[in-house]
Amino acid sequence: EVQLVESGGGLVQAGGSLRLSCAASGFTFDDYTISWFRQAPGKEREGVSCISGNGDSTYTENSVKGRFTLSSDNAKNTVYLQMNSLKPEDSAVYYCAAYPTVSGSTCRRILRYYAMDYWGKGTLVTVSS
Repeated sequence: EVQLVESGGGLVQAGGSLRLSCAASGFTFDDYTISWFRQAPGKEREGVSCISGNGDSTYTENSVKGRFTLSSDNAKNTVYLQMNSLKPEDSAVYYCAAYPTVSGSTCRRILRYYAMDYWGKGTLVTVSS
């Protein structure tokens, strides 16, 4: 059974940090690109960042670039989203999702244009002002 389990969300003051984790199981982690999305109340879901299974391709959207950093521990089948200098507008439910890494394609394209195969249930991040 495929599972993506997010953790690490919570309440933090503006300027603070959180580290989200996405633990994957049930598929070959190295063959998939893991992406993070977020959805705030009343807003559309947006892509945040992604990393290919072998780590060769990473991408972070401009809205969080310089503040959010993505990394992976393939031994643990886990991807981490380090979020620093958090702002109230970063408040959202954060989801991780997986799609097979596409040969010749970057994770940016997967993040932006592909329908994910698997989704986690999300973790709530609330940033107070």
